[in-house]
Amino acid sequence: MPKQIAVDLAKSVYQVAESVRAGQVSLRRRLSREAFRRYIQEQAEPVEWLMEACGTAHYWGRFAQSQGHRVTLLHARYVKPYRRRNKTDRNDCDALLKAARCAGIHPVPVKSHEQQQLQQLHGLRETWKKSRTQRINLLRGIFREMGLEAPAATAAFLRAAHELVDCPEVVALRGQLQIVLAEINLYEQQCMAECEQQLARWHADDAIVGKLDEVSGIGVLTASALKTADGQPERFASGRQLSAWLGMTPREFSSGNNCKLGHISRQGNVYVRTLLIHGARAALLAAQRLHSRAPERLTRLQRWAVATAARIGHNKAAVALANKLVRICWAVWCHERRFSGDWQSSRPA
Repeated sequence: MPKQIAVDLAKSVYQVAESVRAGQVSLRRRLSREAFRRYIQEQAEPVEWLMEACGTAHYWGRFAQSQGHRVTLLHARYVKPYRRRNKTDRNDCDALLKAARCAGIHPVPVKSHEQQQLQQLHGLRETWKKSRTQRINLLRGIFREMGLEAPAATAAFLRAAHELVDCPEVVALRGQLQIVLAEINLYEQQCMAECEQQLARWHADDAIVGKLDEVSGIGVLTASALKTADGQPERFASGRQLSAWLGMTPREFSSGNNCKLGHISRQGNVYVRTLLIHGARAALLAAQRLHSRAPERLTRLQRWAVATAARIGHNKAAVALANKLVRICWAVWCHERRFSGDWQSSRPA
């Protein structure tokens, strides 16, 4: 087997453990950032680098791959059970070497520089959205304490807020409240809108995002986030595995002949799962409106969604539809076919 080097990454100190034979550590080192960079370049033969999939792991993984090495990133949740006794850098390296020998643990793919940039752009937009929500809630609380009524809808509230700041009850806070309104406008019209426009420009010629965008309830934002988070759909044998990876499948409690399925597992990428459920909720509402106006125009997928909502309720049906949309996205992505709401598998259920 090739030499394995386990690395416990940190901000400035890197613990390294070399292993030539399985289960044995032949050399340990504690390096600074620049010394660790030179240490990677000094390896004469290709080795396997083992790291936890943390914040800087993808950068160092790309750097090691550029030097001709093999990189294996392991999820920290799967490494933790192999760590003995106390939480130290030395024990973390030993746990990495033990976890790497387990064939049932699937490694995390090393993200490209473009993938990380797209994820950071999504993260910036989400941060600005939360800041905007905080400012809106702040204004709501101030107006409520002063006895001023405001609409519940966000768009209507922002329109009314420009008039409420001129009321005599808040005349002493008028300048500060106008600053809060300016911040909300900055986050909404400049920061968030610019992020969405940049994502649309980046994916204007992307065939995969274009096909995913055609799926009901999947827009450019969700398609971009799913493509960035997944990157390699072929590593999933089926759409259900992708759905389970995103935490959309039921959580199972089984023992012997007793099998109990609970709520969805909610493991995996929270941001992508949130976008998928919100998109599924919008697609379900659109199907219900079409069902009330022209039920003969419903597709097979829309009829299933409407019937599911009538049977188990709107919110559970939205999550079930999101689960189905993930599987549809996997099929559209891997089999390179266009989305059809009436498509039916030729294989029996």
